[in-house]
Amino acid sequence: MKKASLSLISKFNRQRFRGISPLLSIYYISVNSPSSSSPLHSMDRRIQFCAKTPGLVYPCRNLGTLVEKPNQLPSRQRKLKEKSDLEEAFESAKTSEEMLRAFKDMESCFDERELGLASLKIGLKLDQEGEDPEKALSFADKALKALDQDGKPSILVAMALQLMGSVNYSLKRFNDSLGYLNRANKLLGRLEEDRVASVEDIRPVMHAVQLELGNVKTAMGRREEALGNLKKALEIKEMTLEKDSKELGLAYRDLAEAYASVLNFKEALPFGLKALEIHRKELGNNSVEVAHDRRILGVIYTGMEEHEKALEQNELSQKILKNWGLSSELLRSEIDAANMQIALGKYDEAINTLKGIVQQTDKDSENRALVFISMGKALCNQERFADSKRCLEIACGILDKKETVSPIEVAEAYSEISMQYETMNEFEIAISLLKRSLALLEQQPQEQHSEGSVSARIGWLLLLKGEVPQSIPYLESAAEILKESFGSKHFGVGYIYNNLGAAYLELDRPQSAAQMFAVAKDIMDVSLGPHHVDSIETCQNLSKAYSAMGSYPLAIEFQQRVVDAWEGHGASAEDELREAQHILEELKTKARGTSTNQFPTKALPLPQHSLASRNSHPNVPFNQNSAGSMR
Repeated sequence: MKKASLSLISKFNRQRFRGISPLLSIYYISVNSPSSSSPLHSMDRRIQFCAKTPGLVYPCRNLGTLVEKPNQLPSRQRKLKEKSDLEEAFESAKTSEEMLRAFKDMESCFDERELGLASLKIGLKLDQEGEDPEKALSFADKALKALDQDGKPSILVAMALQLMGSVNYSLKRFNDSLGYLNRANKLLGRLEEDRVASVEDIRPVMHAVQLELGNVKTAMGRREEALGNLKKALEIKEMTLEKDSKELGLAYRDLAEAYASVLNFKEALPFGLKALEIHRKELGNNSVEVAHDRRILGVIYTGMEEHEKALEQNELSQKILKNWGLSSELLRSEIDAANMQIALGKYDEAINTLKGIVQQTDKDSENRALVFISMGKALCNQERFADSKRCLEIACGILDKKETVSPIEVAEAYSEISMQYETMNEFEIAISLLKRSLALLEQQPQEQHSEGSVSARIGWLLLLKGEVPQSIPYLESAAEILKESFGSKHFGVGYIYNNLGAAYLELDRPQSAAQMFAVAKDIMDVSLGPHHVDSIETCQNLSKAYSAMGSYPLAIEFQQRVVDAWEGHGASAEDELREAQHILEELKTKARGTSTNQFPTKALPLPQHSLASRNSHPNVPFNQNSAGSMR
């Protein structure tokens, strides 16, 4: 996403800011103003649009408007010519070094507002290069102070605010970045509403602001909010670009990945298919972009549990990557194919695939570690636990050396390995690996959502081990982080609140437990539906909490809902229905004052999702269709 934003800024830099003088005259200088004698003011006030640009179009100055001057000039005209020459030197500068030298010469001749425009152009150039964000920030700050002196809304102030937001993002000052971008967003809304600037001028800046807001919110872990900004950025592109342009296809794919990253695969799919359709039509079936589209479709279909379709997309992608000789991407795609075979229960095929891949990897490479993780997973599913552990130990040995080089990828791999040890009931090892993962992720602000996911899994495993007091801080932390990352109604947050309820009930705190179960039920009813298995289990737990409080009428009410829900599942849930009916009768007996046996509380594990391959899977904490229970 950041790359796309910088690409947009690059176009802005090449085109719009070749016309900063006309923009200045349009928005600030009256045609008859006495101060319009400066070359910056006297240039052609007409704006032409550069039709050759394939993306969003920025207004640019029609060059060649300066009239050749006689050799003998009065003092005033000589100064004007000197300023004109300095401006031309600045505008013709190709590198940031040339621009900075020209700017130094301009400082003695140009006023503050004119230098503000030049500062804006230099700031954009430095931000695009990304090598010295502190210097870019200093020019962005100069530009904003110079252009925003009168407090009047203008397109140039919006551009300066956008630049401040972008540079602060590069410096990982996310709160500052968000503040500037929100100001730019409000200002652009006012400009559009008051018709101070044309829609054609506003749209490119608005696109850059929305895209950067998406970047910043994603980095802050606020991914659900970021989706709204990314959708707005796409809508602007849809209004501006050709229907079948490659750039629009890339925007569709970016949004598909963003939805997949919050596990909203249903919303992701149509955008992924649109990207594929455009790129096939414009670039042909054998283009690299088509291969990348098929990769993300493989991720989406995997998330939707449609593994055959996922494997089909993977195979088609592999053919293209082979044709282009993209060996590194091909190797990751082959590892993905093995994981899809595992998901389909084709364990022997997966193992054979991985045996072929391991020969192509370097001894201590991350790819080799990923191969052994997938091999361990396949063997674990075959209950060949000793062989699985050997593969996982090899992977850990490689990853241990990569923690400082690739902390995020290693953290994800540790999480994946921990899932295999959890399957083998090796909870101590699983928790140890998750704590190593958490320690790495805590140092990465943009990975807050992963931090929440790992914290939730640690809390769940501690709960399984009976270490209830120790589990609560991890679960509470996870709930807060993931609410901010995915929204308060995300199903993953519901699982965590359910487990908090189970923990409080174990500690004989039924009132706190009931509160947690009630929150969990509300979330799951919205995100999964009231008849989803895990929604029913949460309702059952709420009934148990009210029973422990002695609130039998409420306990009976929610237990009756459990019975009704299981009845809706028909013959496939006969056992669950009988158990629910038995518990309902027990509650009615209790309500009449007769003591009976307690019925169990069910904690729900966070659904698992493979994070072994960062390049092929979005970094997501849950798989919506996998859940179990603790009895």
